[in-house]
Amino acid sequence: MSPAVYKRILLKISGEVLAGEQSFGLDAPMIHYIASEIAEVSTLGVEVAVVIGGGNIFRGIDAADGGMERASADYMGMLATMINALALQNALDKMGVVTRVQSAIEMRQLAEGYIRRRAIRHLEKKRVVIFAAGTGNPYFSTDTAAALRAMEIGAEVILKGTKVSGIYNDDPEKNPAAVQYDRLSFLTVLDKRLKVMDSTAISLCMDHNLPIIVFNVKEKGNIMRVVQGEPLGTLVKDDGGRT
Repeated sequence: MSPAVYKRILLKISGEVLAGEQSFGLDAPMIHYIASEIAEVSTLGVEVAVVIGGGNIFRGIDAADGGMERASADYMGMLATMINALALQNALDKMGVVTRVQSAIEMRQLAEGYIRRRAIRHLEKKRVVIFAAGTGNPYFSTDTAAALRAMEIGAEVILKGTKVSGIYNDDPEKNPAAVQYDRLSFLTVLDKRLKVMDSTAISLCMDHNLPIIVFNVKEKGNIMRVVQGEPLGTLVKDDGGRT
């Protein structure tokens, strides 16, 4: 088995991935699959932190578009991420992987409160840390939470696991002729308004030169391949050049 090229990573997974082929809710086989992929990576000694969205249960921005007050809608979305975090923790626990869920909103019966130094200590002990409830603030996405947490814990890279194989110039599910990029700069992503992560998250990563790799998390073994340094998906990095 090839060694890992990263010591500490932050894996960002959308809530929609956990729904599997369903349009809503949690798909037990998919949760088990994601957990097994993370467990495999942890055997290399890689320190793994995870941020999961909540779009499979509730999307605050969609509810706000429907007339709900935005802050309330966003807090409801944060609660959805906690459900997903606990589901993933349960699956990892059953595989013998030691985990901790840390929440940006205090829920002492369910998870630890987020404390940066404690999170880093868990990672150093090779525990998988799952960050829930976004940043704890409305108007910020879980993409932004992933960028923020990655920088706080000193992650070397953000792995953005999606349903497609990378970043395209158009939606590949709607346009079969869409072209995938192998490498991009942060500025190109912002200028072209490519749907990778929201602009706040991209700007944070650009300011701190934190690379992002976007890849298909549904293809078995892909997390391991990325961690081992295989050129998979799309790399977003400052020296990526303008496309």
